[in-house]
Amino acid sequence: MTSFRLVRHIEARLQVVFDAVTTATGIAQWWGPDAGPVLLAEADRRVGGRYRVRFRTLRGSEHESSGEFLEIDPPKRVVMSCHWKGGVVDPGESRIEFRLRATPEGTDLSFTHSPIYDDATSRSDEQGWVWSLRKLEAYLAKGEAA
Repeated sequence: MTSFRLVRHIEARLQVVFDAVTTATGIAQWWGPDAGPVLLAEADRRVGGRYRVRFRTLRGSEHESSGEFLEIDPPKRVVMSCHWKGGVVDPGESRIEFRLRATPEGTDLSFTHSPIYDDATSRSDEQGWVWSLRKLEAYLAKGEAA
């Protein structure tokens, strides 16, 4: 099993970033590996609450992720279970964690995904999250979430 961690600096206030990663409205703007649309975004932002996201890639494949909010420390941290379906090989559930820290220029974001069951899946998932976080940065840079 493996995991990965991605770190980004986002030029948006801490609460704005937290809302973008934990609400259906926010998630709908950035989840997915390319410019394809998010088709469905649901989020019940509370410990034990569920989320579900379905998106279509530009190549036309649809993917869905769902899980539960496991830990929430607003606006600094959220841990969610993550289960993929819809054509993605997924032998079980993993966890994703967002850690956020306010800075004078915005917010530092640390994203961790674990456990991932093999290296090939880890590489694919990491690339998908790299693109998703780029979309998050672009969305928040426009100031639309403020």
